[in-house]
Amino acid sequence: MVAYIHQDLPEFSPSINHTPCVDNINGLTSAFLFSLETQVTIGYGFRCVTEQCATAIFLLIIQSILGVIINSFMCGAILAKISRPKKRAKTITFSKNAVISKRGGKLCLLIRVANLRKSLLIGSHIYGKLLKTTITPEGETIILDQVNIDFVVDAGNENLFFISPLTIYHIIDKRSPFFHMTADTILQHDFELVVFLDGTVESTSATCQVRTSYIAEEVLWGYRFAPMVSKTKEGKYRVDFHNFGKPVEVETPHCAFCLYNEKDARAKAKMGYDNLGFQIQGVGETNDTKM
Repeated sequence: MVAYIHQDLPEFSPSINHTPCVDNINGLTSAFLFSLETQVTIGYGFRCVTEQCATAIFLLIIQSILGVIINSFMCGAILAKISRPKKRAKTITFSKNAVISKRGGKLCLLIRVANLRKSLLIGSHIYGKLLKTTITPEGETIILDQVNIDFVVDAGNENLFFISPLTIYHIIDKRSPFFHMTADTILQHDFELVVFLDGTVESTSATCQVRTSYIAEEVLWGYRFAPMVSKTKEGKYRVDFHNFGKPVEVETPHCAFCLYNEKDARAKAKMGYDNLGFQIQGVGETNDTKM
């Protein structure tokens, strides 16, 4: 358009002393080629802007700036697409079922998680949400009420070290929503346990979140996970992924509050009191010494 207004095109039969805005622009095709050379900074040097037209110089500057911006956005989009941690999240796997059994003398809900890659997740943190329908004391029904579920490992729930598969567990105490569930009634409860694992990909420093969920039918009461880490004769550790989600039946209390009642009864018996609170004669008594 600038060449047309300035009458640089051959159809206007410019004179020999005529100085065009852009050298060697003979039509739409040559103008497009010059625009392409400017956009991608090829710079063949055959066509160039002269100092004859300020409009052409201004358009050249605008197109150069736009070209840099477009290239920056394209590079950023490609880098973001390559470094997205979707594929990395697929290499974190959870056990198909959650199990409930005793661990360290306490009733716990256990889940197994493993990292299938050699690269680690930095700053990993795992937590859970229990989704269920609850009725408040005021009679209000809350659909999909969220209850926090704390998961820990023996080293804590912060900065998990995924050098081998880990068994995370939730202690079923009096504050746990599983406390009043029993082996017979757990299937009657309508809930979904959602487990989240957050971490940072070591190679790209991109954040990554993996999640899975368990419903009542996927929680096995009275089971634990089969051991999967062993030591060879050469002193190396071996991980058997065939036992990753394999449940093994073990003796487990029927309910969490039964275990707590049993512990309280033992503590009272040790102190010399029966279940009704009366002191058992001859147990826990001290002899008075007369001075």
